[in-house]
Amino acid sequence: MNETPANIAKETLLNEAEALRDAALRIGSSVEKAARIIIASEGKIVITGLGKSGIVAEKIVSTLRSFGFPAVFIHATEAFHGDMGVYGSGDVTIMLSKSGTTPELFSLIPMLRRLDSPVIGILGNTTTGLAKEVDCVIDASVKREADMLNIAPTSSSTLAMAMGDALAVTLVRISGLTREDFAACHPGGQLGKNLERTVENVMHRDVPALTAEKTLKDAVVALSYRPLGAVCIVENDRLCGIITDGDVRRAIQKNIDINTAKVADIMNIGPVSVSADAPLNTALELMENRPSQISVLPVVSEKQKLLGLIRLHDIYQVGD
Repeated sequence: MNETPANIAKETLLNEAEALRDAALRIGSSVEKAARIIIASEGKIVITGLGKSGIVAEKIVSTLRSFGFPAVFIHATEAFHGDMGVYGSGDVTIMLSKSGTTPELFSLIPMLRRLDSPVIGILGNTTTGLAKEVDCVIDASVKREADMLNIAPTSSSTLAMAMGDALAVTLVRISGLTREDFAACHPGGQLGKNLERTVENVMHRDVPALTAEKTLKDAVVALSYRPLGAVCIVENDRLCGIITDGDVRRAIQKNIDINTAKVADIMNIGPVSVSADAPLNTALELMENRPSQISVLPVVSEKQKLLGLIRLHDIYQVGD
């Protein structure tokens, strides 16, 4: 590969992607076993590691907390100087180690056994002594790191973090976590508000609406009177199309006569819409997770009756 900065970056990402793919192909029952151990425990999840593994451990802690699982991080060295006080009997321990030979983690094992703590290892080497000491081994080994010297934790740290995600998502599926549970863990954030509130809570009910035989000039007037970014086109109160500000601008640029052109000539037929009882997060996905983003959504009933309009701005304003 030509050694340009762009190609070096591309090769790095491809190397890390290969490590993730290889791990996905070889994964067995270990993640499920780890999840069952955690669910069977009534205590906390204590995650530990050193160096880059410690940083990855902190991220996994944060992810688990987001899903409502009580998780804490302890530094493997500080554990010997008072931090073991965080433990309660039966708390689960997750150890992260690229080498699988971290001395500090080995030294923790006897103390964890006295605390009846089941130990899960996310290890980059599954043939070492540490792999034999833990109750469950999740294989996080890689063929090589992504850097050209095969030294820096790159592919290995990415994979360890991804394994943490895999474990967290498995826990969510097995435990039956709901959107409401997730929202309860994010009461002050955009994520939680998007899940707790529905489209009906923030939609505009007084929206500009026209029939298809009206002129483009009528649409311009309606957009000016109620500047919400779009005019909904209805037939017997049922949504059949939409015209956005952008549609009007493009029509004018093409020298279309707004006095004679009909709404039907430029409207978008069968537009994407959302129900009033949908979570805000659903509306956000409909607007953003598409090849070309849209900034407004008509709100309709089951029978396509127009109920209102919601804008991308309205959703993000909820988090302010």
